[in-house]
Amino acid sequence: MGYFGGGWKPYVPVAERRRKALREMEKRRKKGESVSPVLVSGRIITNTFWGKSWCENLERYSDYANRLPRGRTYVRNGSVVDLQITPGAIRAFVSGSELYEVALKVAPVAKARWKSICDDCAGAIDSLVELLQGRFSKGVMERICRQNHGLFPSPAEIKLSCTCPDWADMCKHVAAVLYGIGARFDQQPELLFRLRGVDENDLIVKASQSIPLVNQQSTGAKVLDSENLADIFGLDMAQTTSAEHAEKTSAKPKPPKVSVRKRAQAKSDGRPASRKQAAPNRRQKQVRGIAQPAH
Repeated sequence: MGYFGGGWKPYVPVAERRRKALREMEKRRKKGESVSPVLVSGRIITNTFWGKSWCENLERYSDYANRLPRGRTYVRNGSVVDLQITPGAIRAFVSGSELYEVALKVAPVAKARWKSICDDCAGAIDSLVELLQGRFSKGVMERICRQNHGLFPSPAEIKLSCTCPDWADMCKHVAAVLYGIGARFDQQPELLFRLRGVDENDLIVKASQSIPLVNQQSTGAKVLDSENLADIFGLDMAQTTSAEHAEKTSAKPKPPKVSVRKRAQAKSDGRPASRKQAAPNRRQKQVRGIAQPAH
């Protein structure tokens, strides 16, 4: 049935539809609502490990094969004017003949599966930066992306809905949102872990945690005793320490040094060799001077 029979709506150019959608989103922004459009530069939708892996996972499932291509076109031309990712849920607005609302529900990763992923990746990922940038071994990548047993959801774990009149479970607006999620993971890969209800830090196991600490006190601090130092530096620490202690305790203070010249002069004058010895003689003279009467 043609448009003049009342069955079809008139064609509206993509640019006009986008302007209309953006005006609507601007109204929402002024009301205080958060608006986050998906912006794709060129034909390449995703560029990083997490974004590409998300999209490749979608394309592996035959359930999505027929509907995904139209979604790629929509996300490339900027039709996803808002995309919000929260734990277990995705909410988006897509510009079509009208502004349609898309809602997706994603089941959290089963605890047993997540534990298996973490156990298999233990010790292979050194830092959070390395994880979020996707810089790890091929074995870790394959384990995380394993179909039906990795971190990415299967079609059975995603529930789709859209306010458009398309009867299919996955309309082009939903497909656009699914690709938009991959583009968003390019910029914020941590959102994948929020969406699946897991903590990305569980995947990070430092190599140092597997090394037992030796010679620790109750506080947990590392201590090097004299025996360890002797082994490291090749010294007999016990004998050296004992000899130094004996020398310090047995040493006596030495008298002040007096030059030979001063000693000779003092001997000829009958004076003491040092000022410390002279002090008592002066006091003795004073006492004798008081005790003896004048003549």
